[in-house]
Amino acid sequence: MAIAKDQIKTDYPLPVYNYRVDIGSETVAFSEISGLEIALEAITYKESQVASGIAGPNRMYMPGNPKPLTITMKKGLVVAKSIPVLYNWIQSTELNRIEKKDITVHLCDEKGESVVRWKVIDAFPTKLSAPSFNANTNEVAIETMELMATRMEMSEG
Repeated sequence: MAIAKDQIKTDYPLPVYNYRVDIGSETVAFSEISGLEIALEAITYKESQVASGIAGPNRMYMPGNPKPLTITMKKGLVVAKSIPVLYNWIQSTELNRIEKKDITVHLCDEKGESVVRWKVIDAFPTKLSAPSFNANTNEVAIETMELMATRMEMSEG
């Protein structure tokens, strides 16, 4: 039995290779993005169980404050495009001119239209790593940037 094209669009997961990343107002190409997660601290509350006759404390767990995000972004090193965007951003942070930016990762359909987006709020760079150098390989030079952010929002399209 053949599956209709519309059913495939609504019932099947999207592939992860078709995405784009906006840093502020600029669109920057990355080969890998990781760390888009919402996590909460766990609070442990202990109370005595003397009244119930059971030895030891009664433990209860509750959600606490949101944890900050740590995002890792990797991209091929292209001198004309990489150095101005990423290097200048971390350089300004190093000079105490912290420039926080919102980053939006769009997961796109086969037409390149945004279907789901993750918006990272108030991100700033904490680390920029140069590629690993090895004369025995012919791999692409990949630079890595790590960011911290306050929170993340997820929405459709």
